[in-house]
Amino acid sequence: MDILGLVKKNRSYRKYKESEPVSKEQLKGFVNAARFTASSVNLQPLRYLLSNEQKTNQKIFAHTKWARLLKNYDGPEIGERPSAYVVVVQDKKVAENTQRFLVDVGIVSQTILLAAVEAGLGGIMIRNFVAEDLARDLELEERYVPMMILAIGVPDEEIILEEIEEGCSTAYYRDEKNIHHVPKRRLDDILL
Repeated sequence: MDILGLVKKNRSYRKYKESEPVSKEQLKGFVNAARFTASSVNLQPLRYLLSNEQKTNQKIFAHTKWARLLKNYDGPEIGERPSAYVVVVQDKKVAENTQRFLVDVGIVSQTILLAAVEAGLGGIMIRNFVAEDLARDLELEERYVPMMILAIGVPDEEIILEEIEEGCSTAYYRDEKNIHHVPKRRLDDILL
């Protein structure tokens, strides 16, 4: 699959086949791809906690908030949850200022998810969590600050990309068949 195909297939999945495992070796491979990406002044302050075990997955899931725009949706039910997570953390001993490296967090997160898509999986980036609480429950040393949660698994939902006219809403939604729709601006509308 070419890069455009990978990007189009890399959607924010919110429903998975939880019983289908993602191996630690797969997760390590995704992080290996991410470690070659750009990093501000090449400091490389990001570290990765990998989980594909139910106990740790439950701890991580308990801290996540899913799909702010979908009313009455608290996230996937048991059996529909991701079977793995990558928690991207910043090592404050390498770089104290976490705001400075948010771009790095985005770059590695997108790379990890693209690698997951290439492997036939899917995922979602989650920033809606309380970092201090997650760090405590994962028993991370104080130097490690959770920056992003990447949920990864075998997707079990249909997502449709829709081109929209200038001025139309970009809010994603689910239709009466529970199909997820993601409006995207047209190329001509975003070029200056």
